[in-house]
Amino acid sequence: MAVIVNGLDLISLADYKTLAGISSSSDDSKLEELIDSVSQLVKTYCGVSFLDYYSADKTEFITKNFNTHLVELTESPVNTVTSVQERTSPTASYTTLTVNTDYVLDATTDCLYRMSGSAYQNWQTGPNAIKVIYRAGYSALPQDLRLAVVDLITYYHKNEQKQRQTIAGATIQNSTTSMRNSPAFPDHIKRVLDMHKVY
Repeated sequence: MAVIVNGLDLISLADYKTLAGISSSSDDSKLEELIDSVSQLVKTYCGVSFLDYYSADKTEFITKNFNTHLVELTESPVNTVTSVQERTSPTASYTTLTVNTDYVLDATTDCLYRMSGSAYQNWQTGPNAIKVIYRAGYSALPQDLRLAVVDLITYYHKNEQKQRQTIAGATIQNSTTSMRNSPAFPDHIKRVLDMHKVY
């Protein structure tokens, strides 16, 4: 999945500090860096930008190497589709398709179905054969995901990602996920991220 790099942060510094109960400004520079990094980490892991294309158009080019009547858009949830075009070869011009005649959006799966009247038709194959301009995402981050982002920033801010720490002679063993074959996020954070992950 192609996710925008350095797009919108998932939470502001002021909101993070309010939720984390921080009143001092001594760590603001570090927290700004962590907010940028964690925002990108969550976007990359989930395969979705969440906020970047809610009020800005995304132009997505889709390559199909096999015959199919559906394509899945990368951003979710899709809010509006401005235009859908396809071309028959890499040197051909794009032809604009008509909604509900040439294609239909399934908003539950963020898939576009290619139609010919009431029957399915295969999309054109080849490099960048399909061009879609659309908007997707949220006006504000869902509350459960917002909480996971706050917890993840705090996790890195307090260096909790270190497996073993010794403080004043006591050893603290930090546990990360117990789930097999998964990134080392704490379980409570990973559960929320997985609910928003696009597979």
